[in-house]
Amino acid sequence: MKRIPWHIAVFLAPAVLLYSVFSALPLIDTLRLGFFTSNDAGQTSFVGLANYITILTDPAWSESFWNAMWNNCKFFFIHLLIQNPIGLVLATLLSLKGLKGARHYRTLIFLPTLLSVVIIGFIWQLILSPLWGVSEGLMDKVGLVDYFAPWLGEEGSALITLALISVWQFVGIPMMLIYAALLAVPEDIIEAAHVEGASAWRIFWEIKLPLILPTLGLVTILTYVGNFNAFDLIYSVKGAIAGPNYSTDILGTLFYRTFFGYQSQIGSPTMGAAVATLMFLVILAGVGSYFYFVQRKLTRYEL
Repeated sequence: MKRIPWHIAVFLAPAVLLYSVFSALPLIDTLRLGFFTSNDAGQTSFVGLANYITILTDPAWSESFWNAMWNNCKFFFIHLLIQNPIGLVLATLLSLKGLKGARHYRTLIFLPTLLSVVIIGFIWQLILSPLWGVSEGLMDKVGLVDYFAPWLGEEGSALITLALISVWQFVGIPMMLIYAALLAVPEDIIEAAHVEGASAWRIFWEIKLPLILPTLGLVTILTYVGNFNAFDLIYSVKGAIAGPNYSTDILGTLFYRTFFGYQSQIGSPTMGAAVATLMFLVILAGVGSYFYFVQRKLTRYEL
C-alpha cells in the first residue's frame, strides 16, 4: 500500500493557511460584497450587477472611473516605455566584464526600492517645490531655469511627474531581474561569437536578447500588475483627492475614496467592493492575455 506523503501537507499547511486567511478569503468576500448594496442602517440587500452598471454607465460614477482607468493606463505605459528600457540598458552595462565599481552601482541604483514610498514622495515634494525646493536653483545653474514649472501642481504634468518619480524609485527591480538573466547566458556561446568576429552590439541583439525574452516578459507583467495596484505614491503626494482636479486619480485612489469616503464623499463598502472587483478583473484580463498571446509563444532556447 502506497504511503500518503503527510509531511508535504504539514510543510504546506502554514503557507496555505496564511494565504487563505489574508488573501483568498478576503478576495472572495470582496467579490461577494460587490453584488450587494447597503442602506443608512447598514443593512445589505442583493442587487446583482447593479453596482457595476452604475459605475460603468452612470455619469456620476463612470466619469470618475474612466478617468482613473485612463490615468492608470498612462501610469503603466510610462513605466513600460521608460523604466523597463532603462533597466535593460543598466543591466547590460553592469553585466559587462571589467566594469569597475559594478557592485557599488548596483547597490546605489537598487537602494531607492528599499525606501518607503511615503518618504520618497515627501522628498520629491521638497525637491520640486517652487517655494522651497532646490530644483529651480539647480536648473538656474545649468541655464535651464526657463523650463522650470510647478510640475506637481499642474494638471498636464502632475501624473507624468509622479510616474517618473516611481520610475526613479523602482528601476532597480527590472534591472536586477534582467541582470540575473544576462549572467545566466552561457559564457561559451559568447566566446564562440567573439571568435567568429561578432561585435558586442551583434552579440547582444542576436544572442543575449533572444535568450532573456522570457525574463523581459516577466518584467512586463510584473510592471503591469504593480502599476494597476498602485496607490501609495499618489496618496502620499496628492492625497485621496488625487489633485489637481483628479488629474492624478488612479483606480487605487478611486477605490479608497469610494470605500472609506473622503471629505464630503460618504464611503460605501459595497460600491468600493465593486470598484475593487473591477480592478481585479482588469489585472486578471491583462495577465490572462499576456499568458495566452505572448508567454506561450516565447521560445525558450535550449542550449
